[in-house]
Amino acid sequence: MPLACHAKGFASLYSDSYRVDAVPIRFPKRSRRNVVRQPSNDGAVAKRSTRVRLRPHADWHKRNFLTSVLIPSLFVKRADRPAAPQFPKVREGEICITWIGHASFLVQTHDVNILIDPIWSKWLKVIKRLKQPGFEIHHLPAIDFVLVTHAHFDHLDRRTLRRVAANQPIVVPMGVGNLVHDLGFHIVHELDYWQTIELGPLKISLTPCHHWGARFLADLHRDFGGFVIASNGRTIFHCGDSAYFPGFKEIGERYNIEVALLPIGAYEAPTGREVHMNPEEAVKAFLELGAETLIPMHYGTFRLGFEPLHEPPQRLLAAARSYGVEEKILVMTEGKPVVL
Repeated sequence: MPLACHAKGFASLYSDSYRVDAVPIRFPKRSRRNVVRQPSNDGAVAKRSTRVRLRPHADWHKRNFLTSVLIPSLFVKRADRPAAPQFPKVREGEICITWIGHASFLVQTHDVNILIDPIWSKWLKVIKRLKQPGFEIHHLPAIDFVLVTHAHFDHLDRRTLRRVAANQPIVVPMGVGNLVHDLGFHIVHELDYWQTIELGPLKISLTPCHHWGARFLADLHRDFGGFVIASNGRTIFHCGDSAYFPGFKEIGERYNIEVALLPIGAYEAPTGREVHMNPEEAVKAFLELGAETLIPMHYGTFRLGFEPLHEPPQRLLAAARSYGVEEKILVMTEGKPVVL
């Protein structure tokens, strides 16, 4: 099925929810695409910075990422090519979640298909993808909405987004719109922290996280965050990338989160900086969110830290046992849909 079919048929439903008070942002490049930002609330509290410090840890040079991780990864054979997925029929009130790999997910409701941080590329510049995507991109159902949490290459993959784009909306944090506005999306919505936009039957909110969003070294104007997706009384939280920070408690107080997709890998960063949660911190964040189910992500696909690929889920389950919440952990297999 062409990716455009369902998206174009859904246009009337989307147009009913389009925010007429959104402000177009023009770019100098020739483009018929609009990037819109939601108006700020007057008197809103000034946004607190949640950007991590970019200075490497003092002893980061004591381990060599190039020789101990990056070069050996080049000789690792990727897993076998996955079989075509069997997407179930999603009934009203149900949610179907399919982990594609890394931080990429397909979320399906009875009404719509949402794609989050999609990446089918086999390389992040010089970093090799060590696990195939859960299924080939042409097996995707028609996508109604796309969400991208920040501009890093392992989350915003322009090549993948160009193939997915079929004149549907895409939602990104502030400052990220000019990276995707020319890829074939109908409209690009930029959100600030705590802002919500209604897209058809969905309410999409951007939440803070403790990370950074630069595409390049000096590219510090771009925001970053996570998404809360609410539909028919069901709520999914995709954390994006984040180190642990106290803001998870506030997110849990603002939203009644049912399923939390939390990163558990790349915690032994080459720079020594604390830019990602480790599995124990992910369990702590899960408890502070007050969610019902934790689905781990951001591990096992790209070797972005010194830790072995198999370690994050093992440490996650051990930490969950220590808190008595092991039954709330759902470790997914790439390309295997789960209906909740």
